[in-house]
Amino acid sequence: MVALPGGTFRMGNEDAHANPGDGEGPVREVTVSPFRLDRTAITNARFASFVKDTGYVTAAERFGWSYVFAGFLTPERVRATRGASGTPWWRGVEGAAWRTPEGPGSGIGDRAQHPVTHVTWDDAQAYAAWAGKRLPTEAEWEYAARGGLDQARYPWGDDLTPRGRWRCNIWQGEFPVVNTFEDGYQGTAPVDAYRPNAYGLHNMVGNVWEWVADRFTASHPAAPRTDPRGPEEGASRVMRGGSYLCHDSYCNRYRVAARTANTPDSSSGNCGFRCAADA
Repeated sequence: MVALPGGTFRMGNEDAHANPGDGEGPVREVTVSPFRLDRTAITNARFASFVKDTGYVTAAERFGWSYVFAGFLTPERVRATRGASGTPWWRGVEGAAWRTPEGPGSGIGDRAQHPVTHVTWDDAQAYAAWAGKRLPTEAEWEYAARGGLDQARYPWGDDLTPRGRWRCNIWQGEFPVVNTFEDGYQGTAPVDAYRPNAYGLHNMVGNVWEWVADRFTASHPAAPRTDPRGPEEGASRVMRGGSYLCHDSYCNRYRVAARTANTPDSSSGNCGFRCAADA
């Protein structure tokens, strides 16, 4: 884990790239106490250790299915599965889970150091408790992702590809039909695939969405706050960072201020997590 000193930073975003409906703004002054954060997202190998030690069964395994990106499936399997409402590129695949991320016949043998996927918020909570850690708050996550930069768009600055080099794993091409994977990866990448930010944290944007502790709200007070933890009630939990499926044409949420949410029992092939701990 990386020990972070905490401090005051400007959280949120209100520029032309913001998604107002997501509650990115207003830009507000937030102070976080010192804490520690995993350098990378939790890997398949680390999650396997948790499962071996505890016998834990994920929600996707109990439900018997999870969402898989259609581009990873054969045309026959796409036709045999159901699509998500409004996002037909997501297919509900029977047997898809963290060990079989594209369903029966797939595996993680060559993805031990890739982020675990098909985990719900509840699954992430269970892992964190086993590890003696916790999920980061949304404010902690954004403080860490910014790497000490004030209001920069990405963890490394405002240029998506400095000196022509990709610094994160997102979609290139025409979503959802053509992915040129110029960044080197079609699906998930190893958790340390790209250079870390100034705090030594890898892949804070792109690769997989990361669950955080807070319940979702799109309304934030503009007044300064210390160690905010989100609303006490709400049906959805916040996810941060974007994923390998994000593309500027429909989901430019691979920015440090971007956010979305899902219900805590939801799982998919592009969402994982990392853990935090008190200093």
